[in-house]
Amino acid sequence: MSKKYPKVDRKKCTGCGSCAAVCSASPNVFEMEGDKVKVVNPEACTECNSCLDVCPTKAVTIVSSKKEK
Repeated sequence: MSKKYPKVDRKKCTGCGSCAAVCSASPNVFEMEGDKVKVVNPEACTECNSCLDVCPTKAVTIVSSKKEK
């Protein structure tokens, strides 16, 4: 099975930071950039899907390529 990576749709992101708060990866996959969240360490993702579950606007998805992030 190939590695999957998180992606944030910045148009849907409200900047609540829930994805970053729930991320257990080290280093954290997400980081605030202005009033939005961005993916900064996609390789650290453990594919636990907690970020998907907690995002109120469904701005976080999982993709099959880092290039899609």
